[in-house]
Amino acid sequence: MYRNLTIRQKQIVWAWAFLALPVLFYCVIRFYPTGNAIVISFQDWNLLGDRTWAGLENYRKLAADPVFWQVFRNTFVYLLLGTPVSLVISFVIAYHLDKTRFMHGFLRMLYFLPFMTSAVAMAWVWRWFYQPVPIGLFNNALASVGVPQFPFLRSTTWALPSILAPAVWAGLGFQIIIFMAGLRAIPRSYYEAARIDGVSTWTVLWEITLPLLKPTIVFIVVFSSIGFLRIFDHVFNMTSQNPGGPLNSTKPLVLMIYQTAFSSFDMGYAAAQTVVLFLVLLVVSLLQLRILRDR
Repeated sequence: MYRNLTIRQKQIVWAWAFLALPVLFYCVIRFYPTGNAIVISFQDWNLLGDRTWAGLENYRKLAADPVFWQVFRNTFVYLLLGTPVSLVISFVIAYHLDKTRFMHGFLRMLYFLPFMTSAVAMAWVWRWFYQPVPIGLFNNALASVGVPQFPFLRSTTWALPSILAPAVWAGLGFQIIIFMAGLRAIPRSYYEAARIDGVSTWTVLWEITLPLLKPTIVFIVVFSSIGFLRIFDHVFNMTSQNPGGPLNSTKPLVLMIYQTAFSSFDMGYAAAQTVVLFLVLLVVSLLQLRILRDR
């Protein structure tokens, strides 16, 4: 039978033969857990006993849970604050670093180093920074100039920004490298023509650099948005004595899923929360495709 196939058909057979194992692996690793989580979200299960069908009960419980809505709001606060702040800071650094020639490689390495460092280690270092006198670095510095202690992680108002700061700082290195790659990809001829025409620096930035960086900006926005929607390590380690901060003021959705599943052993309710997070991430991904298509 194989001998009777055309060359084109044989190429297709060999292509699928080589793709079969990766496709099977991807389906087992990705699609099966996703489908199983959706099924569990309609069931009651404590990890040890039998699963029982609960219908929409977990989703009704989710809709009536005030803690869930607070956590949902916290998650979007991480997204809406962290994404634009990290985008602006990383672009400013990359824009000026691209023009620097002295110790360029060393400076780029320094900015990228936090991205390569363990998030757990960084979270504990920043947690030490935020401690009260005489332990915390920041409060010691404030006390040295006569400023009262600041309740970084003990305030319902300031705990979330205090955790967001190291999360933004940790991701800057990756974003800076991507921005610099985008800047290097812009043809120099555009800048030379603008310089000949006497165009100002701000006009070059707004009319040449930023429009041509749109694909890079879209990638970084979507990548960082997904990262902030899935934030977990910094929150869990910086508030380990009181996971989620004072009055759940810093708890994101991923941490709530973790506590529901492995502290309360309510896998059905945790799966329902996971489905909500999956839908949010799906919407972000679809927005990415929409923006890229418009480009």
